[in-house]
Formats: sequence, structure tokens, C-alpha cells
Amino acid sequence: MPLNRQNNKGKKMASYIENALIKDEKIIYTGNVSLWSLAPLIILGFLFLAFFGFGLIFWLVAFIRYKTTELAFTNKRVIAKFGFISRNTVELNIAKVESIQVNQSILGRIFNYGTLIVSGAGNPQAPIPGISNPIGFRRAFMESQDKD
Repeated sequence: MPLNRQNNKGKKMASYIENALIKDEKIIYTGNVSLWSLAPLIILGFLFLAFFGFGLIFWLVAFIRYKTTELAFTNKRVIAKFGFISRNTVELNIAKVESIQVNQSILGRIFNYGTLIVSGAGNPQAPIPGISNPIGFRRAFMESQDKD
């Protein structure tokens, strides 16, 4: 008896967050890594490109960090995923989230990126670095909480 497989040609692979959704869970807001937070790696890539292509390693690291970091909150959880080969995830039930803090350097304020620190009841703080528009993420989260 043959296996029933769907043809996924031309379809985008589902993200970790989309695959982690449970019944009746919907994504409310997603965040992404700011390219500005990756500027040091990109610049180092340019500087070291002349040295036997060594700069390509810096670009590869920046690309992997950009593509493999996911952040979202749903109607039930806050979910963050980091990593390519090894995977680290943070998943907090919305009811357990006590605060979302934003840390921004001077450059982070200028280019609108920073670190989100999600604190939950009974859990240590979970820093999520280099997120684009962290204030917008926190605002959307707080507005979502006020609706409920």
C-alpha cells in the first residue's frame, strides 16, 4: 500500500512556530531579527573577504542567524526559536508571562532594534537579542493582553 504524500513543490517550508501551533492557536504578531543587529558580522565579512574568502564565514553566520531566529506570540503562548543545527526554544504560556522588557543600545535606538527579555512566573528571564522594532512587539503584546 503506497504512502499518501503531498507534493510540496513551490510551497514555502513551514516555520518552527507554524509547526508548533496547537489546536485553536493563532499567531497574533511575529518579530524578526534586524539586519542592523547583524551589521558587525556583515562588515567583518567585507573586511576579511580579501583573506582567502574568510569573510564569507562571517556572512554565512549572519545569514544563518537571520534565517533561523523566529519570534512570535499567539493567543496562547510566546514562542522564540534560535539555531540551525542545534535548536533552542523558549515557549511561555501567555498567562505565565510577567513582563517583556526592552534593552536598546544607542545604535539600537537609532536603527530600531534591541533585545527583548521575556520574564515568566517560575522561569528565568529569556533574552531574545537583535529583534527589529522591539517596542512594537512589546506594544502589540500588551494590547493583546488588554483585549482579553
